[in-house]
Amino acid sequence: MTGEPVLLVEDDAELRKLLCEELEGEGLVPLPAADLAAAKALLAEQPVALVISDLRLPDGEGTALLPLLDRLTPRPAMLLITAFGTVRQAVDALRAGADDFLTKPLDFDHLQLTVRRLLAARARDRELDRYRELLAMPNFHGLYGSSEAMQGFFERLRRVARAQGPVLLLGESGTGKELAARAVHAESGRHDGPFLAVNCGAIPGELLESEFFGHLSGAFTGARSRRPGLLQEADGGTLFLDEIGEMPSALQAKLLRVLEDGSFRAVGSDQEQKVDVRIVAATHRDIEAAVAEGSFREDLYYRLETFALRLPPLRERGEDWLALTRFFLTRLRQETGSAVTGLSPAALDLLATYPFPGNVRELQNILERAVAFCDGRQLEPEHLPARVQERSAVPGPAPGAPWDDWPTLDTLQQRYLHRVLEHVAGNKQQAARILGVTRRTLYRWLEDHGPAG
Repeated sequence: MTGEPVLLVEDDAELRKLLCEELEGEGLVPLPAADLAAAKALLAEQPVALVISDLRLPDGEGTALLPLLDRLTPRPAMLLITAFGTVRQAVDALRAGADDFLTKPLDFDHLQLTVRRLLAARARDRELDRYRELLAMPNFHGLYGSSEAMQGFFERLRRVARAQGPVLLLGESGTGKELAARAVHAESGRHDGPFLAVNCGAIPGELLESEFFGHLSGAFTGARSRRPGLLQEADGGTLFLDEIGEMPSALQAKLLRVLEDGSFRAVGSDQEQKVDVRIVAATHRDIEAAVAEGSFREDLYYRLETFALRLPPLRERGEDWLALTRFFLTRLRQETGSAVTGLSPAALDLLATYPFPGNVRELQNILERAVAFCDGRQLEPEHLPARVQERSAVPGPAPGAPWDDWPTLDTLQQRYLHRVLEHVAGNKQQAARILGVTRRTLYRWLEDHGPAG
């Protein structure tokens, strides 16, 4: 409860000063007021955790503050103090909404215990409210979002999941494509079957065919025994191929045959096998551009894109970033025991103007880092990464600039890529983690983009 603001309403100046000293000794921040008018003004200026008020004040009774407190979120606790304590007054005050009642002359040890108990109860209630809010947040198989963009995506995903053909998930890194693939599986008639996932960009090309189709004993050096591939293991269920744009061309042709009739051959075998597997593929690349340049088979693309879905980036999802921030902070408190309950207005302003090129994954990483470096209850701007503190990850044109002055998406990606590398002093492993991609993809980007322009 260290640092919690407490509104203290007491017309006796000497007692008010003494109570302020007691509250400061508890690590609290007293906000003194001599009457109801001053108390109402303070309540309008800033939130408080607790209100301690004399029952009888020069301009009314302390219970007059209760309707104001009921309109505040979160509602502060209320402790009434009076020299005219009777059982009837105590009961009336509690019925009116007060949390407890003490009489003068005050026992300061009792006061301290009561204050601690009320603040602890308030903290528990707030945590319960956050948990309820978390449960109430629109959740579609682990994908969260109440924005129009996400609600529309959920509806399209439900319809596609009930179909039978392959699914192609498009979207930037960090938008949640694997969660979407799992949602397709869960909403389909195959939900009781296996769900397997493989990142095509994380496995060397020479091993991917064996991983995908399996191999016979002795099919190649090191193949000491027969091994089934992902297709056999996913039979009757769903196989998720993440970053399919990284799949070698030769393997693309074999995948096309699987999609057409379910047949394939294990590495080292001349026997056809059949499987019943639904393929869900995903890529953050511009797949049509890859087809145009010849790095991705056109016939495979047209087979996959029948049920193509695009996950909206976080910057197109309205206030979802704020709800996700609350969600991640609640989960971090549960997992780490952190005391962080929220962000300061300045930190919220920074996140509100940040474009989140790494999307939901980047937001989660930002908050994990910030919580680790925060010893207080609120995240401040200094707890956020430098790229967020700059308010804009990439420079844009001046307002009113002609169209020719606007940078292309490729240029923006190049600038952001090199800014991240500068931030991590060239550490490619850290850069890949921030960008939400594999190191192999990062190296390919660096080859494509070259030095910063």
